[in-house]
Amino acid sequence: MNLSTETKRKLREMAAGDLLTAFEAQDDVVSMSLSVEARIELAVDQAHGLFMNTKTNGLVRRAKLRYPQADLRTVDRIEERGLNQPLLAQLATCHFIELNRNLVFQGFTGSGKSYLACAVAKQACIHRYRTGYVRMPDLEEEWQQAINKPLGQQKLLRKYANYSVMVLDEWLLDPPSGEFTRFIFELMERRYDTASTIFCTQYKQSDWHARLGAGALADAIMDRIVHNTIWVETGGFNMREAYSNAGG
Repeated sequence: MNLSTETKRKLREMAAGDLLTAFEAQDDVVSMSLSVEARIELAVDQAHGLFMNTKTNGLVRRAKLRYPQADLRTVDRIEERGLNQPLLAQLATCHFIELNRNLVFQGFTGSGKSYLACAVAKQACIHRYRTGYVRMPDLEEEWQQAINKPLGQQKLLRKYANYSVMVLDEWLLDPPSGEFTRFIFELMERRYDTASTIFCTQYKQSDWHARLGAGALADAIMDRIVHNTIWVETGGFNMREAYSNAGG
């Protein structure tokens, strides 16, 4: 579609570059039989698709996922790993996020916990949820650095509390220190029933209490996690080893 220079300028000025691209991509010969309305609808559909794709890519980029290419549609060896395929399909709808439910991927090292968590988190980005990813050791390091900054801990708490979906990888890999355990409690308290947290861990629920210090604070943290959570066992099949052997 041939547009005047002035029309193009106005579209760019209105930040409607995707719509301009869609109009310019239309072939006048191919589109000859279409009405003006149909051509406009076609261009708007294409521009909207470009806009949404750009927005999704931005959310994925800002989420800083460990595996940004992760995709629930391409999860390997579902039956061999003992994964619940209907549950994975349900998670892909992100309905659990609407309900502010948590999600735990629990299994042995190399069983694909982080990949699955990133795949679900990416699906959340596609559904326009603000998403973040952090390893628990990195979160503790951020917390340590925030201690000596004005309002540092409050800002850090607000940062992670405000994500609609947060992936907390390597959960309880190392037992948290007393003060950091209190920070974890405050974070879980703020996220409780208002957002969804995805945990990746080697440890079964029965081990969590002891690794959280086995006191009242551990009770309080567990209480804000376990009652509203979907549990996914990722088993003991080592995906890293399988890929390594396939590559060799």
